[in-house]
Amino acid sequence: MKRLFSILAITGMMAFGTVNATTNASTNTATTTVATMTQDEAAAPAEELGFHQELKKRFIEGGPGFMGIVLLCLILGLAIAIERIIFLNLSTTNTKKLTQEVEDALASGGVAAAKEVCRNTKGPIASIYYQGLDRTDEGLDAVEKAVIAYGGVQMGQLEKNVSWISLFIALAPMLGFMGTVIGMIQAFDKIEAAGDMQPSLVAGGIKVALLTTVFGLVVAMILQVFYNYIIAKIDSIVNDMEDASITLMDLLIRNKK
Repeated sequence: MKRLFSILAITGMMAFGTVNATTNASTNTATTTVATMTQDEAAAPAEELGFHQELKKRFIEGGPGFMGIVLLCLILGLAIAIERIIFLNLSTTNTKKLTQEVEDALASGGVAAAKEVCRNTKGPIASIYYQGLDRTDEGLDAVEKAVIAYGGVQMGQLEKNVSWISLFIALAPMLGFMGTVIGMIQAFDKIEAAGDMQPSLVAGGIKVALLTTVFGLVVAMILQVFYNYIIAKIDSIVNDMEDASITLMDLLIRNKK
């Protein structure tokens, strides 16, 4: 009988222990699941950061000093680039149409009618035509000199402030590299002060250094695209001006005959 009670007691204890273990395991599993879900929910906002939020975060991490100067280079460079693009687009003229109108005006109403056509047309090519037509009484040599001189003036107007864009293109990565060098110096100062090489001591300084470099290079690349477009646009207008100058001389020679 005593043995039976002992067996029943041991069986009960084992069963109770199994239930407790199962309950604890279930509780631990639930706790782990909840903790995992909480971590996922906490990590979700970080993963859902948009491009602008991430850019703002990295900009703040880079420090206000050099990052602010690099941003200023971007703003000024873009302002000048946009102003030049608008000016160049307004300066673009349909050369073939203008030449045909000037030729028709010369044939029908003479130099005065041709000058009126140029006066009512915007752009450097129309201005060059007007200056050349205004010197027709002085001979073809005077017309050629006037066209060349005024063409140089118009080219200077087209290239106005473009050198500032190239300055910002060169300055932005230089500032980024300077921020990198200063960040590395600060990191090594921390190592020297601590007397030990610990990653946590230098990680912050190196991160700031690399961020300034990245932003400087990004600014330079953005401005370089606008700069190349502006230079290509200027070259196109200058080529049209040269062709128009030759065409004007031909028109005046034919008109004199």
